[in-house]
Amino acid sequence: MKMKKFSSKVIEQLKFYVYLYIDPRTDRPFYIGKGKGNRAFNHLGAEGDSDKIRIIAELKKAGLTPKIELLKYGLKEAEALLVEATAIDLLNIRNLTNESRGHGSRVGSRASVEEVVAALDAKPIKIRHRVLLININKAFRYGMNTLDLYDATRSAWRLGERRTSVQYALSVYRGVVREVYSISAWLQSGHSIRGFDEEGRPPKREGRWEFIGVVADDDIRNLYLGRSVAAYFPKGNQNPVKYVDSETS
Repeated sequence: MKMKKFSSKVIEQLKFYVYLYIDPRTDRPFYIGKGKGNRAFNHLGAEGDSDKIRIIAELKKAGLTPKIELLKYGLKEAEALLVEATAIDLLNIRNLTNESRGHGSRVGSRASVEEVVAALDAKPIKIRHRVLLININKAFRYGMNTLDLYDATRSAWRLGERRTSVQYALSVYRGVVREVYSISAWLQSGHSIRGFDEEGRPPKREGRWEFIGVVADDDIRNLYLGRSVAAYFPKGNQNPVKYVDSETS
């Protein structure tokens, strides 16, 4: 029988820990988390539409359960946060179902020297239009091609009617604008073709939206490209999208 909780004696000795969820079909981690007590088991009965929960449901349907391993234990909370973020960087978040790179990932995480310089040397932005900042930390990789960057930016986000008033979408990674797109139209998720999907179209996800657009004209693009928007994503913020109007800048 699979273990479903720790004893109080074990919990006392574990303190804070970092844990892995491993797919038994491939023996590869698909989620990294940190916590204490019985946090490591909480995802098994969770509900929602995240990729993590989708994989757990697939395993359950096949009569399987994730393997749960402890990467490091006996930690203080700050130590656990650092181990979690570092492990996500090493395994590459594109191979995981984590929604973000972990606490503290905006500073000192794995990157090429060019990427570090771009982030540290970026000048603050001044917003002059109605824009949507889209944080693509999970999908971004240094040197990714133009089409993949576009697809990673435009789909698929939880947005309301306010999206229709946005003029430009700014693709953001580590607090720096990587590209600027002029938005032509919004479609429900899964209704347009994407280059990096195996079938050409991503799954339809209820309540999510994707835009169709083009790279903005140079006079607009040059206002924002390479600029820092870190001030708009304060520490601890988990929302990957943010509306900004020119009047609020």
